[in-house]
Amino acid sequence: MKLSDVLNGINDLKAKGNIDIEIKSIESDSRKITENSLFVAITGYDVDGHDYIEQAINNGATAILVENVNKLRNINLPDNVTFIVTKDTRYALAISACNFYGNPSRKFKLIGVTGTKGKTTTTYMIKTLLEAQGKKVGLIGTIENYIGEDSLGESDRTTPESLELQKIFAKMVEEKVEYVVMEVSSQALKLNRVAGSQFDIGVYTNFSKEHISKKEHSDMEDYFNSKMKLFSMCNMAFINIDDFRGARVKKEAKCQVKTYGIDNSCDLLAKDITITNIGVDFKAKLVDRNERIKVDIPGRFSVYNSLAAISVALYYGVSPEIIKTALENIKIPGRSELVPNKKELNIMIDYAHSPESLENILQAVKTYTKGRLIVVFGCGGDRDTSKRPIMGEIAGRIADYSIVTSDNPRTEDPEKIINDIEAGISKTKGKYEIIVDRKQAIEKAIKMANKRDIIILAGKGHEPYQEINKVKYPFDERVIVKEIINNMK
Repeated sequence: MKLSDVLNGINDLKAKGNIDIEIKSIESDSRKITENSLFVAITGYDVDGHDYIEQAINNGATAILVENVNKLRNINLPDNVTFIVTKDTRYALAISACNFYGNPSRKFKLIGVTGTKGKTTTTYMIKTLLEAQGKKVGLIGTIENYIGEDSLGESDRTTPESLELQKIFAKMVEEKVEYVVMEVSSQALKLNRVAGSQFDIGVYTNFSKEHISKKEHSDMEDYFNSKMKLFSMCNMAFINIDDFRGARVKKEAKCQVKTYGIDNSCDLLAKDITITNIGVDFKAKLVDRNERIKVDIPGRFSVYNSLAAISVALYYGVSPEIIKTALENIKIPGRSELVPNKKELNIMIDYAHSPESLENILQAVKTYTKGRLIVVFGCGGDRDTSKRPIMGEIAGRIADYSIVTSDNPRTEDPEKIINDIEAGISKTKGKYEIIVDRKQAIEKAIKMANKRDIIILAGKGHEPYQEINKVKYPFDERVIVKEIINNMK
């Protein structure tokens, strides 16, 4: 493809050299550059791609796209290499990737789901409902990427970088996918990973404190405004009107809007709700009559996720009977996932890793648990530190017994993270203990539990690893639970 065609739609460009040269690949990693590549220099949080321009040229790049002209001053600029300057290379990379792969998102219906919580569950629900209607569906998200039932591999992040995203989209077009449903993180929106993608539907689940750190969002307004970008990129939005910012999303959205909820007047209302420790059921009007919906995921939040998925399904003509049957049988990896075991203990794995999600899952099962609610949890390192004492306070207030342990400490000292959590939990009257080693913490919970109790392993959910000092060690809690129980006498 000609360089001029790759750059089509990027309006603020200045070029030195021939823009009609042939480009065989686009890369933002200089190590992946081959002959006749376009290298896009990205200014990252830890690494600046501008520092690797010479390496890219040596590896065969014939075009270089930059945003920091000053970085070029100390580089010998070959005459046979085209240099292009733009204001934002992240945006330019996304548009270039769209062009290079033939704008694949225009060739299927793209559904984006954003919100602090519920993205993964909602996307899986939407995929399940559309597939039950006989549609071929792709999924991109936190757990894995799929074309139908075929996995494309585990995800490194909620929303892939733009170049990888468009490559995945192109593969989905090749496989004749009709619908693609994806989690759209605030970070992806802020960093233009989905720029140039054509969304048919945007879904707003909820908004709460999360992702406030040096490498994420500076404050809550930045976090919210980043999420709002999705609703200037889609044709139709489905919004949780009960969320405290739902009305603002509805007002500021640049597209057609429909709403769903429980407490406020909306287009799709849930009523007559029953919640147990293993699921929910509720009534909602599907097409022309009220239907009772059952979902084996506990908690009020499960009703909201179901309503979001139902809204999308109805929009695309999925029948009420198919919706009811598909939701009743749905299972989401790492979300309120019960782990079968030979001792018949109630052990649930859940991805809850924010204050509100932890509170939601604990409250969801507390009321209906016949014995004690035992929670094992920690907080991730290198992330928002302010939520740690809040999560400690929540666990101490709701759970009968809390075991504070490591989550993904990343590059932080696990004991420092736990001390932050303890500052909150120690303010409550809740019983707790600290066991830094997560496997030992899980073992303690299992050994102290009986069949009337329920154990919540919170924070890691679907993740099959524990990240310590930039290394991901195998740590699948389903496997660990079975190992512990099998070794018990």
